[in-house]
Amino acid sequence: MNVLVLGAGQLARMMALAAKPLNITIRAFDVGSNQVVDPLSTDIVFGDLNQGIEFANFITAEFEHIDHQTLALCQASGKLRPSSQAIKTGGDRRLEKALLEKCAVANAKHKIIANQADFEQALTDLSLPLILKSALAGYDGKGQWRLKDKAQAAATWADIKAFFDGGEQGVSHAVVAEQMVAFDREVSLVGVRDSQGNTQVYPLTENHHSDGVLSVSIASQADAALQAQAKDVFDRIANELNYIGVLAIEFFQVGEQLLVNEIAPRVHNSGHWTQQGADTCQFENHIRAVCDLPLGSTALVRPSAMINILGEDQVTHDILQIASTRLHWYGKSKRPGRKMGHINVSGDTKQQLAQRLVQLAELLPAAAFNELKPYVSSYQKRLSK
Repeated sequence: MNVLVLGAGQLARMMALAAKPLNITIRAFDVGSNQVVDPLSTDIVFGDLNQGIEFANFITAEFEHIDHQTLALCQASGKLRPSSQAIKTGGDRRLEKALLEKCAVANAKHKIIANQADFEQALTDLSLPLILKSALAGYDGKGQWRLKDKAQAAATWADIKAFFDGGEQGVSHAVVAEQMVAFDREVSLVGVRDSQGNTQVYPLTENHHSDGVLSVSIASQADAALQAQAKDVFDRIANELNYIGVLAIEFFQVGEQLLVNEIAPRVHNSGHWTQQGADTCQFENHIRAVCDLPLGSTALVRPSAMINILGEDQVTHDILQIASTRLHWYGKSKRPGRKMGHINVSGDTKQQLAQRLVQLAELLPAAAFNELKPYVSSYQKRLSK
């Protein structure tokens, strides 16, 4: 069986690695070069998109910001999973917010801003502080603004207008203004739905971000009530989209309530721990769902964590002396802030996992992993209560 992935980054790479034991061949469409390549060795070229579509039994995507012409061509082939509409929804916060409202899913109070009048109305209807996110282009902390004081409003609007003016012409640009949520922690749920409507979800994962970019994810046995609440949200959204494949949902936890922050119609950074902490990893389950194979178990095998490697192309190999630690490089050229790889680590208990995270924090360079030590220390304190 053959699968074409739209996008040729690390997620396509990890899908290819997970698919190989199933005798499934993965090729990737590089949206930069408009060529179909081997996701494990991108200098091997197989032709253009039309040739990729012809090669594939099924087509999927590793990211949501794909031009609509490409999506339309793939959708017309009858092979695209999830659908072009699901992918577009994940790539446009206006569509995403409309979906959440339709599914009656709790999320932050918000307004859509397309012009200055909308901006001024949002200042009237919403309470400060606000976070404003580009509807189309904002991710990993980019294309975002924070407004804490009305004295900053004029400067903030000028910056947003310049962002609109500098964007692709002929495209309807907007930002989503959200009332900032005083949350207890950020968590995410990665789940999978097949073409028959069957769903399975992994345990809720606690996430820590540095400068708007995910730095650490920790998965252990989740609170049953919170897990059930998250599963209900996943089912509502996935069923409304008639979704096929892995879908991730990011939440703010406020007390015992989960508010949806955003969705990602693809395998997700916060699910990388599943490579060694779950019975079946997210990458294999995505391929299984797309290819109409039975879904694998999403059960937690052991408490596990993922640490992103950002902007570094090497770390000491001494970390591999820590039991149940695995290093995953993406084969990228070094660039500040770039996701270069990740580290997975597991323990038999949450306490043992925390101890191994402490060991990792001691070995990793403080400048590149500056928030790891304090976060792990905070995690340990919470475990001891």
